[in-house]
Amino acid sequence: MKIVQVSPYDYMHPGGVNQHIFALGEHLTGMGHEVKYILPCSRPKEPPKNGNIIFIGRPVPIHASGSIVRSPVSPHLLFSDRICETLELEKFDIVHLHEPLFPPLTTACLRYSSSVNIGTFHASRPRSWGYWLWRPVFNQWVPKLDGRIAVSQQALDFISRYFPGDYTIIPNGIELERFATPAKPIEEFQDGKVNILFVGRLEKRKGFGYLLDAYRYVKRENPNTRLVVVGPPGWSRWKYELLVTRHNLKDVVFVGYVSAEDLPRYYYTADIFCAPATGSESFGIVLLEAMAASKPIVASNIGGYAGVISRDVDGLLVNPKDIKTLAGALDLLVKDKALRERLGAHGKLKAEGYSWDKVAGRVMAYYEDLLERRRR
Repeated sequence: MKIVQVSPYDYMHPGGVNQHIFALGEHLTGMGHEVKYILPCSRPKEPPKNGNIIFIGRPVPIHASGSIVRSPVSPHLLFSDRICETLELEKFDIVHLHEPLFPPLTTACLRYSSSVNIGTFHASRPRSWGYWLWRPVFNQWVPKLDGRIAVSQQALDFISRYFPGDYTIIPNGIELERFATPAKPIEEFQDGKVNILFVGRLEKRKGFGYLLDAYRYVKRENPNTRLVVVGPPGWSRWKYELLVTRHNLKDVVFVGYVSAEDLPRYYYTADIFCAPATGSESFGIVLLEAMAASKPIVASNIGGYAGVISRDVDGLLVNPKDIKTLAGALDLLVKDKALRERLGAHGKLKAEGYSWDKVAGRVMAYYEDLLERRRR
């Protein structure tokens, strides 16, 4: 089978969707299929020599839902001869579009494709003015989707509000073996302190500011604790560093960007993993990574996270933005090692169901079903 994965997001700034398409593609390739990728690139860069990546479009930063996405905006892509010629030349069996109604790149590929078209919807937000405003335009392309996947119930609820139809939920996957195989902890943090780990961008919607406020209370009650922050640098980090200095808060360590190879080491350094996001999360990949490493979770009770965490079974759920309750949950886990171990053990069992081997198998079964329908 010949498959193309299409993403609207910048190759040079890897995020959740791009990580998803390359991990999925790798496992589909392992099944014996030919997989290529179409996505934009912000800096001139030679595609890999094996020719499986096709760069189309120059992305620009776009502020959306408390985050920054990098995607092309030029309407010329909707009439791109290159997209048309590429699809005609390659003759893919499956064109798998991620955020298929995010113009102009994915919508252009959908417009010109005569293959079996599948759209995966990753996002979840309270509302989308873009979908509401452009719905009459998008509705002319929606019927070209032979199949629709949502990565969670939260993502399904969001997209079906604007484009009702039949959706199949197939979750994101994780590289289970990479995170479930014990890694060497970071030595400088192995001094007997209880390590609380945060992994993610320091954007407002990720809720780190609430975690920092909660940690002030936790540190006061439990001096033998440390907060380790893994995430790319930026102006938000400087703001939080100033707050740490202003409150004379000890043992807050901003690690910065961590390579994919080193990330499991930080999970195995942690005693507790905390994800205090305030909303607009359709899934919880970082939760599953921590769970695969047998770490107990404290997470916000938001749709994308509550779909992964079973309350008091493999993690503790707290109301978003509730500093007092967040501090109480962290304090409970800091003081109760047995509870940490119990939650971590249950979490590891759950994470096994999200391995990429299993998820890619479900995606392939979906492809085959839609191809058979097309043949009929």
